[in-house]
Amino acid sequence: MSLLQSFFKRKAEDRAAGSGYRFFFGQSTAGKAVNERTAMQMTAVYACVRILAESIASLPLHLYEKGPNGDRIKAEDHPLYALLHDEPNPEMTSFIFREVMVTHLLLWGNCYAQILRNGRGEVIGLYPLMPNKMSVERDERGQLFYRYQRLNGEPPTMESTDVILLPEDVLHIPGLGYDGLVGMSPIAACRNAVGMGLAADEYGSRFLSNGATPAGVLETPTLIKDVSKLRDSWEKAYGGTGNAGRVAILEEGVTFKPISMSPQDSQLLETRQYQLTEIARIFRIPPHMLQDLSRATFSNIEEQSLEFVKYTLNPWIIRWEQGMTKALLNADEKRRYSIRFNVDGLLRGDYKSRMEGYRIGVSSGILSVNDCRRLENMDLLSEEEGGDYHLIQGAMIKLEDAGIYASSSHTTDVEESTEQAADVVTEQTADAARKETK
Repeated sequence: MSLLQSFFKRKAEDRAAGSGYRFFFGQSTAGKAVNERTAMQMTAVYACVRILAESIASLPLHLYEKGPNGDRIKAEDHPLYALLHDEPNPEMTSFIFREVMVTHLLLWGNCYAQILRNGRGEVIGLYPLMPNKMSVERDERGQLFYRYQRLNGEPPTMESTDVILLPEDVLHIPGLGYDGLVGMSPIAACRNAVGMGLAADEYGSRFLSNGATPAGVLETPTLIKDVSKLRDSWEKAYGGTGNAGRVAILEEGVTFKPISMSPQDSQLLETRQYQLTEIARIFRIPPHMLQDLSRATFSNIEEQSLEFVKYTLNPWIIRWEQGMTKALLNADEKRRYSIRFNVDGLLRGDYKSRMEGYRIGVSSGILSVNDCRRLENMDLLSEEEGGDYHLIQGAMIKLEDAGIYASSSHTTDVEESTEQAADVVTEQTADAARKETK
């Protein structure tokens, strides 16, 4: 038995403190069972998870190297660049990998990926792991390690049914948690809000399945021997959405008396609308992105879209950038390289606003024409056409030089006037001398 295997044979004394708070899935106060799969049956939860997962997955992800002038240069020659930007493993694209990982993070509060390295320690692959089968634990010496429970039917790789992974072999992005090591599931923490939404959906479905009419009782002045036969015939004739609106025919003095509330009386529509807002609040998603346009205008939608990038996406992006830097780069590489998402595309305004911004940038010397054309995915101008020139308004001068041209012009005028006056005096003196000679 190797030293590594004997080390992990030791019995773990405790798990990380946050592991006990990972999953609060279970029965909600509305009576609905809430877990990561039932929650996705609610359209608001599905939409929030999909918006965040697709937004982060669609952002360009690059590995940058610090240049000699402090600028950032894409490190396309580094082996990690292609893994992050193109394919983290032969089975997935970068988009699919990040989409799956963000979905895990939003539903379970944690996302894990196994890091495969070659003999030189370079990262050669990233494979997602299911969060509900992973636990973060400590050994007898207090060192962290990850225990992953294999699925049924997976080929054995060790003697036990669990796989033990060292921290350097796991890319772990935790969400909001109690100890900074293990995140807490937002679905589990807010399961009552999700459960109420599921209950409202089920109530609405059952209401429609009963023909979209209030439930009630059938009354008859005579005694009925077979009550179930009467009820079954009624439901067969008038129950279900396919029979909604049909005219009921009652025989032998039978009357129908409704006893339930209408959707308006039970505030079903208001409840469902409020639950949509509740779910949007959990994930910090603007309501208009969930197709709730009740309070939307053209101006506030544009502002909310920018706030979505700054206040919703940015914290997740920073969490991802720092987590990947910590797990995928060694100490020497962290001083030279950085992993960054590019959110410039999401912060772009409308066409008129962009053109106005480019005009200000070019006229103030901050941007060249080609800088603007790159941002608009346009062909670049050649050097002869001046595409890379940085221009500035020629009329602008330093404050200390203000008036220098006026003062120099005034001095020149005074000197010219003095010279003209001297010439006049000299000519007058010469004329007087000639007269005296005569």
